[in-house]
Amino acid sequence: MFLVGLTGGIASGKSTATSMFKALGAPVIDADQIARDVVQPGKRAWKKIREEFGEKVFLSDGQLDREALGREIFFDANKRKQLNAITHPEIRNMMVLQLFYCFLKGCQFVVVDLPLLFETKSMISFVSYVVVVSCTVDQQLQRLKTRSRLSQEEAEARIDSQMPLEEKCRRATFIVDNSGTTEMTHKQVLDLFHLFRRSTAHWPLRIFGWTSMAILSWVLLKFVQCVCWW
Repeated sequence: MFLVGLTGGIASGKSTATSMFKALGAPVIDADQIARDVVQPGKRAWKKIREEFGEKVFLSDGQLDREALGREIFFDANKRKQLNAITHPEIRNMMVLQLFYCFLKGCQFVVVDLPLLFETKSMISFVSYVVVVSCTVDQQLQRLKTRSRLSQEEAEARIDSQMPLEEKCRRATFIVDNSGTTEMTHKQVLDLFHLFRRSTAHWPLRIFGWTSMAILSWVLLKFVQCVCWW
């Protein structure tokens, strides 16, 4: 099994590409969804956020107010680091569990949707390919303002808090240009899906897994034989 890191900038269309990969049958681990799951009421990260940021970033029903939290951290780098220190370990642990499940299922590859793949650097050495979903800066800004009902200043601050899309594209293995029509984006995702299906990048890990299982089975067999003999 090999990993495909899917990333992009905020409002560049990464979620659109993720949905297209899912529709094609590719196994996808969505870091954004996991990030929402780990801050559900009562979860460990939820409790730590409440302790560190207070009631002002929570709704009356106890749910995290993501917009209020966003306003807190996107204008304060220290608070952003503080939040990342709380949530990233929880997200990483959940991702490892999901990846292990995919490995046990015998998946050839897994698309890992990671908005901050380059910024955090924690997963970059584990992915075989990096796909960056891109669009123009003007499109990114307009989409973010419309989607999240942000002012020009707020939208620019959120975009500036991430690595520029231009730099991410320079580091990418493949680029999905999401500045055109949905059909154009889908064609690019479909081409990548077929490319990954033809890849042999998963064979080294699969051979290692089979070899490890064979050795473990042999050791267990010898252990059982020794116990029975005694």
